[in-house]
Amino acid sequence: MISNEIYSTTTEDTDVKKESLPWSGLLALAMAGFICILTESLPAGLLPQIAGGLGVTQAMAGQLVTLYAVGSLLAAIPLTTATRGWRRKPLLLLCIIGFLVFNTVTALSSMYAITLIARFCAGVAAGVLWGMTAGYARRMVPESLKGKAIAVAMAGTPLALALGVPIGTFFGTYAGWHLIFGTVSILTLALIAWVLWKVPDYEGEPAQNQLPLHKILFIAGIRPILFVVLVWVLAHNILYTYISPFLDDTALAHRVDLILLIFGVTSVIGIWIIGLLIDRYMRILVLSSIAIFAIASAAMGIWINQPVVIIFGVIAWGLTFGGAATLLQTAIAHAGGQSADIAQSMLVTAWNLGIGAGGMVGAILLNWFGARFLPGSLVLLLLITLLIAWSAQKHGFPGLAKADC
Repeated sequence: MISNEIYSTTTEDTDVKKESLPWSGLLALAMAGFICILTESLPAGLLPQIAGGLGVTQAMAGQLVTLYAVGSLLAAIPLTTATRGWRRKPLLLLCIIGFLVFNTVTALSSMYAITLIARFCAGVAAGVLWGMTAGYARRMVPESLKGKAIAVAMAGTPLALALGVPIGTFFGTYAGWHLIFGTVSILTLALIAWVLWKVPDYEGEPAQNQLPLHKILFIAGIRPILFVVLVWVLAHNILYTYISPFLDDTALAHRVDLILLIFGVTSVIGIWIIGLLIDRYMRILVLSSIAIFAIASAAMGIWINQPVVIIFGVIAWGLTFGGAATLLQTAIAHAGGQSADIAQSMLVTAWNLGIGAGGMVGAILLNWFGARFLPGSLVLLLLITLLIAWSAQKHGFPGLAKADC
């Protein structure tokens, strides 16, 4: 597997020679990802409550997701580039403190404009965090364990979707959404102590090794991967952000918490499967994940009045999307090689552009055509994504012989 850190041979990295995973440090990164995704996704399960509390429509409440994504979108590349020479641990702590501050503001706010600003600033912290997480995890382990290290560090994402979001949705319905965001702040305080105690520090990237951004963008394989990231996440987020209004037209109208729980649990299973198979079958996993998601979306749109079809569609959706971040980060690490940190920040930008576009495009579709149209809109997007991923066989999503795994 190609290393994304040409400076990983410094004396500070000698402790990674042990052939075992540093669980405490990797799980701290996973917890940071958990809080990041929880902060991002909670509004999706609490749209009616947030809309009522802030005195806005559900479509306007959905822009809390959009502004978070915009913050990440605008911050990921410039701030990751500006801070790539910084020591890693202080930068990680700065991002986590950002979540603490801006989730606390959200928890205390009763004004829509202030809440939007807090969400934007939390997104900025997330953009930097995601730009460094994969590289941080890879530096903790020897070459033979880098794939597993990324999988562990990314486990917080599906766990947040499996546990955090549905639990937050359930309790937020009865206790109020302000209390849920306050609880996330308390978890963040605990994470700060954990990082201070258990996460190792590493040097930043030496200035002489830093390639210009435009040269990184034109590395073979980078652009098709970024396109797949953008459209795959756009499709996912159209449905995920507006899952509540979509379910309002089904027999599962009052079981948003159950549907999110099913999605989250199957996402955890999905990332476990990806972790087992990614080193040998990355291309097959990417293509099959996109194709199955497209089929599931079509089924949910056609048989919207069949709860069993909706449930099985959500299961397929979770299984295929749960490992998407790991698949795409691994692909761009292979393609980016020595410049993978900045390539990762480009991935973060594309990912959050997809999230933000999903919130906006979903709102337009919701207002113009109604929630029943949402799954059908995904199918076209996913077919285009599948075509681009299929065509990127030489660079981007190579088979086993070219993956250098």
